[in-house]
Amino acid sequence: MDRRINRRDWLATAAGATVATLAFGAKVAAAAERTKWGMPGLYPGRVIEVNHPGSIVSGQYQPAVIREMMQRGMKDLTGAGGWGEAWKQFVEPGDVVGIKLNPVGRPHCMSDASVLHQIVDGLKAAGIKAQDIVVYDRYRSEFLEAGFDKWLPEGVRWTTAVDGGDGVQQDIKGYDPDHYMDMALVLPGQDISNETARRSYAALYITKQVNKLINVCLIKDHQSAGVTVALKNLSHGLVNNVARSHATKSLNACGAFIPASVSIPMIRNKAVLHICDGIKGVYHGGPFARPEFVWEHKSMYFSTDPVSLDHIGWEVIDAQRAKVGKKPLADDLPDKFSTFVRKQPEHVEICGAMGLGVWERGKIDLRKVTLG
Repeated sequence: MDRRINRRDWLATAAGATVATLAFGAKVAAAAERTKWGMPGLYPGRVIEVNHPGSIVSGQYQPAVIREMMQRGMKDLTGAGGWGEAWKQFVEPGDVVGIKLNPVGRPHCMSDASVLHQIVDGLKAAGIKAQDIVVYDRYRSEFLEAGFDKWLPEGVRWTTAVDGGDGVQQDIKGYDPDHYMDMALVLPGQDISNETARRSYAALYITKQVNKLINVCLIKDHQSAGVTVALKNLSHGLVNNVARSHATKSLNACGAFIPASVSIPMIRNKAVLHICDGIKGVYHGGPFARPEFVWEHKSMYFSTDPVSLDHIGWEVIDAQRAKVGKKPLADDLPDKFSTFVRKQPEHVEICGAMGLGVWERGKIDLRKVTLG
């Protein structure tokens, strides 16, 4: 699982590393070439929503319907005439392509095999070899508990950053010491002058093992971050030392931590496509999925712009909350299921202000398609 990417990899530029200063005083090690695929990607502001009422039946995803939705979504996003042509806009033979899944809401709302299989099929249609596809999530224990290893088509590899979380998450084994985000924020009781406590390092997976990433996210409420769609799936899935971003019910810094982490060049420039599985969603008490807060949304979303995608995801969650009589995310108050003093969905707009995507609703090109 430690295969290196080919000679055309962007990592050839890493020798000239510098440090860039972001908002909130955060700094990132800047050592990756900007390309046309880097956030906000090929289609800034464009989000494709594909709905199909038959996408889930008796709680089970319907693979044939998911395939139809995936094909339509990718074609509409890219304007390509065919499935393989759509994927060729993002990858080419010789690329080593990562797929970032999400197991956190298991078993009620997590990445699904039918979606993963279609992504692998699309990559193969674009000329990517099975052995050049690497499926990932941060913790080995969660990856295996979700059963992701059992879903993989023949030849597709998988990896993780570390075995599991320890509540502190500052061991840099599995992470790259040359690629990090440095923010003056530490866990209670730790020394602010300690670089290890103050930094979040990018996983070796994103810095050394793949040169492009497909971000497969979900639509979920998050009791500290407000929403967890595309951006948080990257920020908290590809770096260490994330507990400091929401250490206690009132020490909540997701609004700053997420934008700074996603701005790490190796993350910003390699995440070329975001596919949001919104067949099911979580509207309260996330990121874990309690059955009473899971609903069937029966839609999938496609975008190269994680800010626009997350803005739409935020709207979707708020709309569902309104249906069940709950306040909007930004106005929500703590309860026994959502315990943080205040949620911080503003990280999405902050990411827009930092150039990671299009935030302004009037500039987002949301294209809705209903099938079936």
